[in-house]
Amino acid sequence: MTTASPAIQRFELDYAAARKSARRLNTISTVLFALCFVVTAWTGGFFDMTDVTLANGDRVSMWKIWAGLPRLGEYLYKTLPVLHWETLWGDVGNWFWRWKVWLQLLIETVLIAYMATLLGVVGAFLLSFPASRNLAPNRIILNITRRYLEIVRTVPDLVWALIFVFCFGVGPLAGVLAIGLHATGALGKLYSEANENADMRAVEGIKASGGSWFDQVRYGIVPQVIPNIISYTLLRFEINVRSSSIIGFVGAGGLGQEIRVAMSLQEYTDLSALFLIIFTTVIVIDMLSEKIRHRIIGLTGKGV
Repeated sequence: MTTASPAIQRFELDYAAARKSARRLNTISTVLFALCFVVTAWTGGFFDMTDVTLANGDRVSMWKIWAGLPRLGEYLYKTLPVLHWETLWGDVGNWFWRWKVWLQLLIETVLIAYMATLLGVVGAFLLSFPASRNLAPNRIILNITRRYLEIVRTVPDLVWALIFVFCFGVGPLAGVLAIGLHATGALGKLYSEANENADMRAVEGIKASGGSWFDQVRYGIVPQVIPNIISYTLLRFEINVRSSSIIGFVGAGGLGQEIRVAMSLQEYTDLSALFLIIFTTVIVIDMLSEKIRHRIIGLTGKGV
């Protein structure tokens, strides 16, 4: 029987120590994760109790989440329309009985998302360069730009919509400004991170040849990050379509106002029809965005 060399023995000891350290780290991480989950669930009301009357008349206490799940199913069941094969077209017509109004509001919703995305892209693109650590002219401008982007994306777009409805009145203008402002903050962070991951050798070359800060950005950074910018922009447009269909709750235009009316009047089948319209629109936008994104970044081998 041969004896392992000192080097191999040392390697085995180090490997055993590394395994032991990794197991200790995994155990601590798992315990912390479980603790955070329990605390979050407790503060979120997952363990709250409520009294429920059973079918036989008995009153029992159970967790609120278990007591409420059947009501969720009941609510969703109410949104399902009654469709018969023999009268399918007529039933579908009754289901989408306000299709002309909904179509107009759907167009308005998409236009709100389009205009808001356009405003957000312009604002985020211009602010992303001074918000990038590798491109900011100085630390003061870097901090000011970053704090501004954090503020505008921290406030939910629904809150911005309430503020702009107060300022400019009910209508699509408030929705465009609210979503556009929030998109500026969200896209500005993504764009600035793309700038920071860019290869700086091209920038250094332009700088060494006497190029200005704008020349460095224009010819050194923008060509590298433009595929990421387009990809993030298309994703944000899809998100903005969903947002613009919600902010109508507070009078900022779009399909949201119809959702609010349907919920207020308990027109459950209208809710499912509106959901189906929004869902179909998001699917179409997602498919078109994917084709455009792949076309631009060249995944199909036909990049522009």
